[in-house]
Amino acid sequence: MQRRFNPREAKRMMQRMGMSMDAMSDVQQVVIKTDSKEITIEQPEVAILEMQGQKIFQITGGKISEKTAERKSTVPEEDVRLVADQTGKSLEEARKALEESEGDLAKAILLLQS
Repeated sequence: MQRRFNPREAKRMMQRMGMSMDAMSDVQQVVIKTDSKEITIEQPEVAILEMQGQKIFQITGGKISEKTAERKSTVPEEDVRLVADQTGKSLEEARKALEESEGDLAKAILLLQS
């Protein structure tokens, strides 16, 4: 047989343990970004649990959508110039070669020389 939990009693017990829980109002969207995907939750309910100086966010409900994250290659300009100087090619060709080789200088130079 399960015992029903009184919300008022639960709140007092949490306070005795140094915990507090509050709801965030008017949350429109929560976005979680990883290296490979982006998860968007529209109109969620968000609660903040504070315990021992740490904040824990609990997200429930809402419409969930996932999309694959776009990978923007950030090739340093000095690498682009180095590859362009070594191969005698334009900066744009050097940048494309570095993006294709995922930033590997040696591969980019070999790619442009062949």
